[in-house]
Amino acid sequence: MNTLTTLTTLIESVLAPRTVASAHCDLPCGIYDPAQAKLEAQSVKAAMEKYAASSDVDFKSRAVAIKEERSDAVKHHLWVLWTDYFKAPHFEAYPQLHALFNETTKLAGAGGTKGTNDVAVADKLLAKIEEISEIFWATKKA
Repeated sequence: MNTLTTLTTLIESVLAPRTVASAHCDLPCGIYDPAQAKLEAQSVKAAMEKYAASSDVDFKSRAVAIKEERSDAVKHHLWVLWTDYFKAPHFEAYPQLHALFNETTKLAGAGGTKGTNDVAVADKLLAKIEEISEIFWATKKA
């Protein structure tokens, strides 16, 4: 071995972790909450309602931009719950959870609130988020 390889090996052995820890989430429990997705979905609905109530083209354009931005935020908060909070035991206990998240994120996407100004679609999104919330809180009690 050359000197560089020996030095690299020595540094790696000194810096290698002595204890490996594992956790089921990124930070201690309590930081996840479907309320974040719900709040954003309520903003989506409000932007749709303001869009429908206005005849000002510029205002309507801003309402659509805000609605689409908030729809993305809904998806982000749902994905964090789906990928970081919910684990295999949750999916075993609630086998509908994967499909529920899939349907809900699609309702916040191009085929849902991003692609329409129909308040009924926002109401469907809010209802799905409520279903996720009920399961979430049930898992927190377990």
